[in-house]
Amino acid sequence: MRFAAYEHQHLRHVAVVEDDGTLFPLPDVTSLATLLRETEGLAGLLAAGAASLDVPPGPHVSEVRLLPPLEPVSVRDFVTFEEHVEGVRRSVDGVAGVPEQWYAAPTFYFTNPHAVFGPHDDIPVPPGSTVLDYELEVAAVIGREGRDLTPSQAREHIIGYTVFNDWSARDLQSAEMKVGLGPCKGKDTASTLGPYLVTADELEPYRDTDGFLRLALTAEVNGETIGKDLLSNMSWTFEEMVSYASRGTRVVPGDVLGSGTCGNGGCLAELWGLRGEQTPPPLKPGDTVTLTVEGIGSVSNTIAPGAEPVPLPAGRRRTRERP
Repeated sequence: MRFAAYEHQHLRHVAVVEDDGTLFPLPDVTSLATLLRETEGLAGLLAAGAASLDVPPGPHVSEVRLLPPLEPVSVRDFVTFEEHVEGVRRSVDGVAGVPEQWYAAPTFYFTNPHAVFGPHDDIPVPPGSTVLDYELEVAAVIGREGRDLTPSQAREHIIGYTVFNDWSARDLQSAEMKVGLGPCKGKDTASTLGPYLVTADELEPYRDTDGFLRLALTAEVNGETIGKDLLSNMSWTFEEMVSYASRGTRVVPGDVLGSGTCGNGGCLAELWGLRGEQTPPPLKPGDTVTLTVEGIGSVSNTIAPGAEPVPLPAGRRRTRERP
């Protein structure tokens, strides 16, 4: 089943999306994240979706503004593609290769759950940035609470998947990571989720014998194909990522876990690192980025001018007096 959140006639709705794009709104449901907490699992969500098919249909997707399918409780973004690490590390840090520690665990960072945009929203340039980049990812969504999960247990906690674009201000990211923290402001302005939440059962036919989802990934800028990869080139499965995320803590309904950026043009910075120059160039206002994931759908966002940064003073060199 596919679920969409949308705005129509100034009201928010959550609906099941039929193959022809017809929306079947769930009565009295305006938040998919809230519904996930109430249904606590895939069977409950599918039952709620099936009930909506018994009522008259709503509008077509072409007649509404699609919103992010859910408002995440948290967003963990992993880095699970070797090819991406090689290229971006060379581009951002000027260092070649993949650090040996990367292979030890599926590393992630937390990004901003309050800066999530819909599948067709304009994306503002982060204040102070002139080197904006896209990142083609798939995100898993948690539907049941769990703690210290094994990978086999984690599969029952993943309720579905969606396309994820982790917009990145590479100049801000490079500067702040020299301090030994981040990425922070380099990733803080926007993430795209959409167009739908596709329930986990829908994607089982794509699972290979090693447990990876073999989905084709495509990135386009202004209609030109920039990157193509397979999701199955990840070095960890989503179940292994959820297991690691739950270690010593909880994952809860509405948590989003990004796969990390795919290789072979999954972002511009990877290509810049490989080519030694910014070709293709950084994104600018008016550029449109379209990311497509087999079995899930496409998101297409146009870059818009952003706000000017509010000036701040440089850090003070203090005297280090003591009381």
